[in-house]
Amino acid sequence: MTIIKSQPCRDIAPVASKDFFVHESSYIDDNVIIGEGTKIWHFCHIQSGATIGKNCSFGQNVNVGNNVKIGNGVKVQNNVSIYEGVELEDNVFCGPSCVFTNVTVPRAKYPVHGVYKKTLVKEGASLGANCTIVCGVTIGKNAMIAAGAVVTKDVKDNALMAGVPARQIGWVDEYGNKLKTED
Repeated sequence: MTIIKSQPCRDIAPVASKDFFVHESSYIDDNVIIGEGTKIWHFCHIQSGATIGKNCSFGQNVNVGNNVKIGNGVKVQNNVSIYEGVELEDNVFCGPSCVFTNVTVPRAKYPVHGVYKKTLVKEGASLGANCTIVCGVTIGKNAMIAAGAVVTKDVKDNALMAGVPARQIGWVDEYGNKLKTED
C-alpha cells in the first residue's frame, strides 16, 4: 500500500507508479492509502483518510468520501459516490450511478456534522446500475442487488434482491448464477 501526500493531480502528468495509476484529471487528497494495481480513472476525487485496497478500479466521476474503507478487487463504475460511513469489503461491484446514503433524516437546516450511519457491503456483493442503498444496512456476502432497486433493510448472504422497496426474489451463487429452489 502507498500513502499519498500530494496536491491534486490536475495539470501534471498522470500519477503512475509501479504500485497504482491515477488519471491526471483526478484529485487525491492528503493521507489516502491506495493499494498496488489500483486504477483511478477520469474526474475522480479520493478524499482524506480513505483506504483503498489492491487491484481496484474506479470509473469516471467517482467520489470516495473521507475515511471510507474499500477492500481489494473492488470495481466501481461511473458516477458513484461512496460517502463516509460506507465500507466495501473485497470484490464488491458497484454498477454505474448506484447510490449510497449516509444520513437517515437529511435536513439542510439541521446538518449532522459527521454523525453518519454505517453501511456495510460484504465480500463479493454486486450492486446493479442506479440502485439505492439506504444507510444503516448490511448487504450480505455474494448478494446481488438488481438495477434500480432500493434497499431499505439488511440483505442476507447470496440473496437476489429487486424492486422498490427491494424484496428477495431468489438466491444466487458466488458467480451470480440464479439458484433453482423448491417452491
